[in-house]
Amino acid sequence: MTIAFFELEGWEEPMIRETFAGHDLFLTKEKLDPAHLPERNDFEVISVFVDSRMDETTVDYFPNLKLMTTRSTGYDHINVEAFKRKGVAVAYVPGYGANTVAEFTFGLILSLTRKIYRAIDQIKETESFSLQGMRGMDIKGKTLGVIGTGRIGKEVIKIAKGFGMDVIAYDPMPNNELAGQIGFRYAQLEELLKHSDIITVHCPYTEQNRHLINKENIKSVKKGAYLVNTARGPIVDTDALLQALGDGTLAGVALDVLEEEKEMKEEFSFLSQLRLKPEDLKTVIENHILIKMPNVLITPHNAFNTQEAMERILTTTFSSIKGFIEGKPQNIVP
Repeated sequence: MTIAFFELEGWEEPMIRETFAGHDLFLTKEKLDPAHLPERNDFEVISVFVDSRMDETTVDYFPNLKLMTTRSTGYDHINVEAFKRKGVAVAYVPGYGANTVAEFTFGLILSLTRKIYRAIDQIKETESFSLQGMRGMDIKGKTLGVIGTGRIGKEVIKIAKGFGMDVIAYDPMPNNELAGQIGFRYAQLEELLKHSDIITVHCPYTEQNRHLINKENIKSVKKGAYLVNTARGPIVDTDALLQALGDGTLAGVALDVLEEEKEMKEEFSFLSQLRLKPEDLKTVIENHILIKMPNVLITPHNAFNTQEAMERILTTTFSSIKGFIEGKPQNIVP
């Protein structure tokens, strides 16, 4: 079988060659999207990461394609329906270590509430040990609002309980058994926003929850609360963030993901080719405003990024490909 892996870092290649010895392999560090198509188009299996963009143009380019697999839990960078119409199965990584993102989330929470980044930056930039403006807040006894109680949300709640936090959660499909076991309660989204000292987002991105937090319901947020998003950028409306930061509703924000994240990464080439829609350009500009704000922390979609997690992702991808070859598909996008 002809198998192509895109967006590799290099360390994966020996593992791939050993696992798929005897197959025709194409391995590259390049991403795959309509603007970056390889000369070869005979692949039967393709594996990509999150910076590739897979749409109808891409699927049409590969007439022999049978399986498209992404080395990620999120698959919003893939037009799944376009692949299904062509009879191409799409696989993903249902879970690779929920603790990985949960641990990073609490790193952001502590950095916000204890002003850790600001303190480090002050000493590095000015060599000042002044405590002016460095006073933070305890998180013990505070209320954490968790949006989404799947694999990652569950781990976040467990960590929060270890810190002695009260937890309320919102999920359209509540797991009441889990709530009883760990010790938290479910609430409607508006109640969660109203009563949480810290809000953290852990739901998948779908069209239904685009701008789940928006300019209207963000008005319900408890004055002086903090918001963390390590899920997907479009779940939180960037306009709403700027509004809430501007009027003091939010004391601070930490984002590992942004709206129009891909455009932020490649904004100069996009702008030069005039490929941005006006509303997307507006979001890119707003993202730059957020980056410059002293009470906003932005990291480069790094919450997943540990060696252990990457190895688990690769192993799951191998299982998806081998299962498909053997006629036993697994990890297919629902």
